[in-house]
Amino acid sequence: MKNIFPLILIALFYSCKSDQQKTKNVENNLYKTTDIEYNLGDVTSGLEGPAVDVNGNLYFVNPFKSGSIGMFDPPGQFQMFIDQLPEGSTGNGIRFGSRGMMYIADYTGHNILQVNMTNKKITVYAHNDGMTQPNDIAITSSNIIFASDPDWKNESGQIWRIDTNGTFTLLETNMGTTNGIEVSPDEKTLYVNESVQRNIWAYDLSKTGDISNKRLLAKVKDFGMDGMRCDVEGNLYITRHGKGTILILSPSGEKINEVTLKGKKPSNIAFGGSEGKTCFVTLQDRGFIEKFETAHAGRTFVMNSK
Repeated sequence: MKNIFPLILIALFYSCKSDQQKTKNVENNLYKTTDIEYNLGDVTSGLEGPAVDVNGNLYFVNPFKSGSIGMFDPPGQFQMFIDQLPEGSTGNGIRFGSRGMMYIADYTGHNILQVNMTNKKITVYAHNDGMTQPNDIAITSSNIIFASDPDWKNESGQIWRIDTNGTFTLLETNMGTTNGIEVSPDEKTLYVNESVQRNIWAYDLSKTGDISNKRLLAKVKDFGMDGMRCDVEGNLYITRHGKGTILILSPSGEKINEVTLKGKKPSNIAFGGSEGKTCFVTLQDRGFIEKFETAHAGRTFVMNSK
């Protein structure tokens, strides 16, 4: 296999010139980028699903072939974590639950897979033939999982809830192409974006995982959207597939900043690093993982560190 040396983008904030500016969202500042070299090797165009465990290891799907899961440890050394998922399974989104288990959206097998991080045993946590995929997943502190379920052919989609006993509940259907999905830090709001229609929706979220009061948080005018994640302040980081940026919105939907990447097809984003303030972004057109620093730690990083 031919080796390549992907560059990992690090974005650092310039310091504000006044104390008043420093108290505002640091994301409004300019970004300075430098490169670090990793030896990753040939990758597929399906690079997706970044997620960071409590030990700071970064996981992502399909680094060499479909159905595999790769890992970077905190010093930046790569290893193959899972060489091949069960037959018929292909990973997309990854999340970690409060018990340290890895959950994988298996879009070809219509499963949520569970991985025991101690022995790497893979089991089907939940299965539903009524799903088109799933694509991406979000998780609460009580391990309730939400899954986006796009039908790309018909430009439609659904939202599912997967309870801790593995049962599915269809929360909404007849939507656009549901893709990125996330829960707010207080777990009172569920966010879902529609890639083709370019909408970002917000729902009130109950403790039992029911949704209500659907409202349009924001709409973008061009390009697509993919995975998205919240920081602990509730700001939403949205991958702009085709545009090559990360759009950062406040909880009320106001634009805070937009981070320009080297690649044009970011697929998903995760928070990691020593303080949870490093954003890792998978780029499908480059086969690289880029990263930048932000002002606030990620929601799930803090949740799983407790």
